Amino acid sequence: MEQKGFFARWRANFVTGLVIVLPGVISIAVLVWLFFTISNITDTLLIFIPQTITHRNNGEGPMYWYWSLVALLLAVLLISAAGRLARNYFGKKMIEWVERALLHVPFLNKIYAATKQVNDALASGNKHSFKTVVLVQFPREGMYSVGFITSEQHDEVQAKMKEKVVCVFVPTTPNPTSGFLILVPETQVIKLEMSVADAIKYIVSLGSISHGYAPPPAAGKREWKIEDGE
Repeated sequence: MEQKGFFARWRANFVTGLVIVLPGVISIAVLVWLFFTISNITDTLLIFIPQTITHRNNGEGPMYWYWSLVALLLAVLLISAAGRLARNYFGKKMIEWVERALLHVPFLNKIYAATKQVNDALASGNKHSFKTVVLVQFPREGMYSVGFITSEQHDEVQAKMKEKVVCVFVPTTPNPTSGFLILVPETQVIKLEMSVADAIKYIVSLGSISHGYAPPPAAGKREWKIEDGE
């Protein structure tokens, strides 16, 4: 009995410690993953520094993490400088020239134009872009996924469909930056009251974090209480 009591206390302590430590471990793991994922792109900014200095094994191995951090900080500074430049007349003209040049490069112009359209749509404040959280039956009937309505209008699609459809982005978990774009009949979309931020938390946490929800009182319930009190 004493041994069983010892294991029961140990299990309780372990579960309690796991609840305390796990959020911090997951947060650090996500931060490290983001850092090394982004550094794969930003490391190229240090091309002007010899690899024998920035990389292990005399330039033949991977880059040292602190040089990756320097490259990330340099990327932040360059992005900030680009934002500052875009706020004056000459900077705007320079950006227009660069965009015009990119749009004349075969194949690259398609990628740039599509990316710019998506970015403009998200930054424009369109009332239908990632503003409404919904439930849709995906990946098959009877199974539901959390998604975001991105558009409610598409002339060609609406003209060829018998009923109105909406564009829904269904993100993957725990990485919501990728996902699936599906067209769903409006009658089959269940709109939720949760905010976009709460929905993203719900997706990233694998469903373990959910916002509080108070269902509206049933019709006639208040009147019944008054009558009962009388």
